[in-house]
Amino acid sequence: MSLHGKRKEIYKYEAPWTVYAMNWSVRPDKRFRLAVQLVGLEEESSEFVCRNTFDHPYPTTKIMWIPDTKGVYPDLLATSGDYLRIWRQVSDTETRLECLLNNNKNSDFCAPLTSFDWNEVDPNLLTSSIDTTCTIWGLETGQVLGRVNLVSGHVKTQLIAHDKEVYDIAFSRAGGGRDMFASVGADGSVRMFDLRHLEHSTIIYEDPQHHPLLRLCWNKQDPNYLATMAMDGMEVVILDVRVPCTPVARLNNHRACVNGIAWAPHSSCHICTADDHQALIWDIQQMPRAIEDPILAYTAEGEINNVQWASTQPDWIAICYNNCLEILRV
Repeated sequence: MSLHGKRKEIYKYEAPWTVYAMNWSVRPDKRFRLAVQLVGLEEESSEFVCRNTFDHPYPTTKIMWIPDTKGVYPDLLATSGDYLRIWRQVSDTETRLECLLNNNKNSDFCAPLTSFDWNEVDPNLLTSSIDTTCTIWGLETGQVLGRVNLVSGHVKTQLIAHDKEVYDIAFSRAGGGRDMFASVGADGSVRMFDLRHLEHSTIIYEDPQHHPLLRLCWNKQDPNYLATMAMDGMEVVILDVRVPCTPVARLNNHRACVNGIAWAPHSSCHICTADDHQALIWDIQQMPRAIEDPILAYTAEGEINNVQWASTQPDWIAICYNNCLEILRV
């Protein structure tokens, strides 16, 4: 069976361990590739195939492919856990560690990295969060030695971003997409930064009960909107940066704690949220009127840990729960 003809609506892959971090590749020649352990979908057989495994010394909090939609950079993959690591996909069956980025040179111990992001406009910029700080990394692909490009990184700057731990961070597409980013943390605030003026930040939102905010996610089509969620919270808050501190919408039809958020890559008014067993897709066109119900719902066989919407295949969403990865046709 070919994916170009009659296609299944759901594909499932079972891993030998619990699946938490996963993400889609954005390279045009790798349409149905996800990093969980590097899983690919065979388009002819319509089956998930595990092409590659590599040892990661600490559970990953996030996985992200280099946002290289034209395929001009080396095929790189970043992971966060105890440190930020950059991996190279050498072939379909081989992945090797290119560099380990460690900003704590004065201690043998490391605090877990909770998240990072990779700038879409300048893929040489990475940012990761640790404790109350954010670190901006410069990533270089060095001169070709033989057939190998050496990849290395250096700290461009480090800033104290929050009063407590930073849990998530993400670049905005606003202003050209290079300099603006936002972060959330244990102090319950959403803060916006500009790489050109790091001495200032703007508080976009503060949780009324000062609950820690775990994740934030920018709208892929309209950089005025972002979504965030609180620890143990059963709703997703939609914010408009033009109207700070007041949510423009609340998605609160969840029956359990929200674990994941993913905006549609092709639409400014669709977002997927995931909780205990459900992945819900919402249409937020009617904001600021209340959004009562999702337009689509999918019930998984376990607690959903993560949700990712494929940027190169916008009719596919990936979820993971227990030891399973599923991609769902929407």
